[in-house]
Amino acid sequence: MTVVWINGAFGAGKTTTARELIELIPNSTLFDPEVIGGALAHLLPPKRLAEVGDFQDLPIWRRLVTDTAAAMLAELGGTLVVPMTLLRQEYRDEIFGGLAARRIAVRHVLLAPAETILRKRIAGREIPEDLSDGEIRVRQWSYDHIEPYRAALASWLTADAHPVDTGALTPYEAAAKIAEAVGTGSAPACDIVQTPEPTAETVAAGVLLFDEQDRVLLVDPTYKPGWEFPGGIVEPGEAPARAGMREVAEETGIRLDDVPALLVVDWEPPTPPGYGGLRLLFDGGRLDSADAGRVLLPGPELRAWRFVTEDEAGGLLPPVRYERLRWALRARERGAALYLEAGTPVG
Repeated sequence: MTVVWINGAFGAGKTTTARELIELIPNSTLFDPEVIGGALAHLLPPKRLAEVGDFQDLPIWRRLVTDTAAAMLAELGGTLVVPMTLLRQEYRDEIFGGLAARRIAVRHVLLAPAETILRKRIAGREIPEDLSDGEIRVRQWSYDHIEPYRAALASWLTADAHPVDTGALTPYEAAAKIAEAVGTGSAPACDIVQTPEPTAETVAAGVLLFDEQDRVLLVDPTYKPGWEFPGGIVEPGEAPARAGMREVAEETGIRLDDVPALLVVDWEPPTPPGYGGLRLLFDGGRLDSADAGRVLLPGPELRAWRFVTEDEAGGLLPPVRYERLRWALRARERGAALYLEAGTPVG
């Protein structure tokens, strides 16, 4: 089962190209996530909808896109063609990672005409004679998204997706190029670790590593949004501290000689669709400059790493992980482990 995700700015021709593409790829089906956004307008209270500027900012939209794509492929098999602008890397990680967890390969294609052509197409949108405020807003909204698109191109999008310059192509010609790229493998499946979704509560072990300035090491996973500590799920029959040491070696290439000391045990409550469980953080100690300079990212699981201060970590970690880090640092200062529930000390 495969998803061909057709990305691009508004005006790039994603939907018309996708309709042509399903005629060229055998056993393929069109899935437009705009349908999910339209449904949410009827499902969610207006107050909740007013809290975001774009339905992509709603966690329920991202979850439903992943779940619906997986359900359609389970029902129909074959290939799902998905035309959808996706400019925020953390949303890409969440959706593509969720699909990878279901053993669904994602081939990411970018329709990339020149910006002058995009602007010309937006300006040339057919608008009824009785010019409506709604149409004016759609046109302005399209213009407003050119800058985020330009920023995504400069930071991550071009490196992640297979680009197709559609400036001089008809939708059929663009679809033919995509079909060829998919068929020959020049548009390969995204290199994401296929981590199976938990089916029950889990125990996870993270290890805090520090540089000579006492900054803590964080890593950026490709399969979920937000930064994280080196670590992962404890395997059956595995000691949590040893699991943390194993994960550090696998993710960063650093091999710890000593079993790290426990800093916090945090009970993470179940939040559907997640099951929660115990999250442990250990003190991996301070790396000297030579060790810190040898940090590696040997596989596709991680995109980047950096040493950060506690305040800098607040801008990278999701809130619950940041609270866990804060209390782990306090425990390290005091020399006594802490027990937390949902990131808050208890007892």
